[in-house]
Amino acid sequence: MVATGLQINKTENSKLSTVDFGDIPFGKTFSDHMYVAEYKDGSWGNMRIEPFGPFTVHPANIAWHYGQAIFEGMKATKHTDGTPMLFRPELHSDRINKSAERLAMPSFPKEAFMEAVYELVKLEKDWIPKQEGSALYLRPYMIAMDEFIGVQVSKTYKFVIFCCPVGPYYNKPLKLKADDSYIRAAVGGTGEAKAAGNYAGSLLPTKLAKEEGYDQIMWLDAKENHYIQEVGTMNIFFVFGNKVVTPSTDGAILKGITRKSLIQILKDKGMSIEERKISINEVMIAAKRGELTEVFGSGTAAVVANVAGIGYKGDMQKFDIDAYKVAPMLKDVINGIRSGRIEDTHNWTTRVV
Repeated sequence: MVATGLQINKTENSKLSTVDFGDIPFGKTFSDHMYVAEYKDGSWGNMRIEPFGPFTVHPANIAWHYGQAIFEGMKATKHTDGTPMLFRPELHSDRINKSAERLAMPSFPKEAFMEAVYELVKLEKDWIPKQEGSALYLRPYMIAMDEFIGVQVSKTYKFVIFCCPVGPYYNKPLKLKADDSYIRAAVGGTGEAKAAGNYAGSLLPTKLAKEEGYDQIMWLDAKENHYIQEVGTMNIFFVFGNKVVTPSTDGAILKGITRKSLIQILKDKGMSIEERKISINEVMIAAKRGELTEVFGSGTAAVVANVAGIGYKGDMQKFDIDAYKVAPMLKDVINGIRSGRIEDTHNWTTRVV
């Protein structure tokens, strides 16, 4: 790894022995250490791994007031021989820097990012659950740190990575509501960035959908309220017979790394995959006719999540998830590559040794 002057201060009081790896709810258990770096005077420095814990933030922190905050989500798993594995970490580095560019934040050096996740995972390797489908979830994020009330670009930032051992994000098939009264993002906005504000704006529509018995929102485009974008926590795929379709990324849709990987796997399998506009009417009509055979989401947290039903304007279309073939195949391949059970022919994984 490239040296960046990284300092490592190990904890004297590990919490590992208190964790029940048979019951690890997503995002509520945190490992012993975190990575921290600070930006000031035009450069990143003070890069360190230290015991996990709170840090002090000024009440006038500019990120809290004006939203300069971005993040990533990635996973470390264990190979069948016990070696920790990272999945396409360089793409997460690229994407957080694209998010930073959109929010006028400084890029974080790729060599420092790769060193950070590598050394942190090496240190926290015993926190990685052994069972396939579980993982050590890494949350890199960047926030503005200026202490000033005024709408302007911050001059100081903090970059942090912490870790959570996690089980599967969704433990049951999902019911989605296609929503045409709220929007997630518009072309030219921040939809393609993993910006904190995107998720804040989704909370009320999701809450209302859950009160109606749904699990998540399936967002429609901001201009015509007609074309499908993505789900609240995932990209989305549709299977029409032997053809798989996913919405094309148009600047308002997150360019998912799992999405990108699934598209490649489908091509490797010789399956027809289309990235294009797909309307909610096309989906609902095809479902009624029995032509839409599978719907599933993809994401780092979810991996592949089956959709059991879609509701739109009072019409609910249900799907026979027991008959799904494409979604379970894709999930098995991703999990198999992450565990070393399936050959990594694209060199997507990095062994942490």
